[in-house]
Amino acid sequence: MHLAHYLGLLHRAQITLADAFRQVGAAHRDEPDVAHLCEQQARVCDGHAGRLEPFVRRYAEEAPEEPDRLHSELFRGTRTGGIGLLRDLQDLYLMANECDICWTMVGQAAQGVRDRDLFAVVQGCEGETTIQLQWLRGRMKQAAPQALIVAD
Repeated sequence: MHLAHYLGLLHRAQITLADAFRQVGAAHRDEPDVAHLCEQQARVCDGHAGRLEPFVRRYAEEAPEEPDRLHSELFRGTRTGGIGLLRDLQDLYLMANECDICWTMVGQAAQGVRDRDLFAVVQGCEGETTIQLQWLRGRMKQAAPQALIVAD
C-alpha cells in the first residue's frame, strides 16, 4: 500500500511549509500583516502535521525525498524588497499547492480504505489549506503592482 508514502510526503510537506512561513514572516517584518499572518499560518501547518502523526504511525511512514527536494528547489531562503516579498509569497503558494493536492490524494485513499478518522482530518485540513492559498493569492495581488512597477 502506497498510502504510507503519501502520508509521509504530506506530513513532511506540512513541516517544511510551516518552516518556510516562519522564515518569510521573519524576513518581511516591515510588512506587519505578512509577519503576523505567516506566523499564524505556520501554526496551522504545525497543527496539520500534528493531526497527521497518528496516521503516519498507523500506516508506517516511509521517508520520501520529495518534500525535501520541493523545499530546496522552491524555497532557498528569503529575499529582500518588494520583488523579494512577491517571490517569497509565490514560493509559499507553490508549497501550499503541493500540500493541497496531497490532501486530495490522501482523502481519496482514506475513502478507499474506509478510514473515517483519516478522512475527517483530511476534510478539516484541506479546507484550512484552501484558506492559506486564498490569502497568499490575495497578498500577491496586493504586492504585485508596487513590486513590478516601482523599482526598489
